[in-house]
Amino acid sequence: MGSNSLAASAGLYQRARRIMPGGATRVTIWWPPHPPYAVSGQGCRVTDADGRVFLDFSNNFFSLIHGHAHPAIVAAVQAQAARGMAFGLPTQLDVELAEAICGRGVPGLSQIRFCNSGSEAVMFAIKAARAATGRPKIAKMEGGYHGAYDHVEVSYDSGPANWGAPDAPARNAYTKGTPPGVLADTVVLPFNDLPASLALIEAHARDLAAVVLDPIPSRVGMVPGTPDYLQGLQAACRRHGILLILDEIICFRLHPQGAQTLFGLQPDFTTLGKIIGGGQPVGAVAGTRDAMAVFDASMGRPVVPHGGTFSANPITMAAGIASLRLLDAAAHRHLDVLGEAVRDRMRAAIAAAGVPGQVTGMGSLFRLHLHDRPIRTYRDAYPTQAESARQSALFGFLLAHGILTTPNISGALSTPMTAAEVEEFGAALDAGLRAIA
Repeated sequence: MGSNSLAASAGLYQRARRIMPGGATRVTIWWPPHPPYAVSGQGCRVTDADGRVFLDFSNNFFSLIHGHAHPAIVAAVQAQAARGMAFGLPTQLDVELAEAICGRGVPGLSQIRFCNSGSEAVMFAIKAARAATGRPKIAKMEGGYHGAYDHVEVSYDSGPANWGAPDAPARNAYTKGTPPGVLADTVVLPFNDLPASLALIEAHARDLAAVVLDPIPSRVGMVPGTPDYLQGLQAACRRHGILLILDEIICFRLHPQGAQTLFGLQPDFTTLGKIIGGGQPVGAVAGTRDAMAVFDASMGRPVVPHGGTFSANPITMAAGIASLRLLDAAAHRHLDVLGEAVRDRMRAAIAAAGVPGQVTGMGSLFRLHLHDRPIRTYRDAYPTQAESARQSALFGFLLAHGILTTPNISGALSTPMTAAEVEEFGAALDAGLRAIA
């Protein structure tokens, strides 16, 4: 593929630097010397401004489960755009997408309200939990990512220099200037350590409105919570009247009835995003009927007012309906089989290269770690300086050889992919692991 600093992308980056701080508008898509600039995408491939074609496992950070420009989704968006792109009124499409999600017979998905991003979904779920319980605090996992809301950013990127005791993780601000009250009202739990998590919940139970939980958190290592841990957290929430917020913004793709069904959980609120929008900006708060009642404005001012100029906009709703129609049982089976195949192929590449490494993930998700210590917690997955350097080198190698993952070598499969794409990735990984060895 050649250099990843070719003329067109380099020129666009220099233009961007003049008008955007650091030359980027999303921190997640910048890496040195600069990223490729996308021009088009088709199926599981994306083309950049220099004409290079990448096999895309990033899929806009796991949101494009059908890849790029699926004809049915494009047709739905085009048809709706001709009818109107936004209204100060509800549309039939709101109802249809809500029915597509809530008609799955899952108590945690009984009712739903749409918003514009996963960050918004988490924020509104937390506001709802506080309103319902009258309590100020929330608990979340060390290293857990739940969007850009201050409280869930706490200890998102803690490291050895500041993460504190394993059984009582420190509360570290992600952004300079975070108010001290945010830290005081956020309890940080060690993922997959049930005794320590229960002790922290017990200590703060009277003030805890909610526990925010991703059952297979990518940043923590893309390892699932153990059954004992997940069920133990849920039982503690029930015991103390704490609401359970399940973050399925990524992991909803793992099962037709959501990750809550896969893991045997019954949350009060579920936050959704990514694949339910068909490639358009989207978020949603779903929940049980009792939990969602705080949003009900039909009898006057609701307990939790929730608006948003572009919430449930018809373009997103049309794309989401088309996307979920395509994601039928056969599509889920295809992704699950392909996911096992890609993780097996990655493990074979690690073994052939003779380097320390392991692969985590499940369903259509994967993540590569360049160490072989067992991963159960965020701290287990946290890379050393040398591991980070090798990870960056491998990411750059793959990019230069036509493979786009996220910078931490994680990815999500899309339905256009086949065994041929798995082997294409595997061959590049073979060469990349040998190169960094």
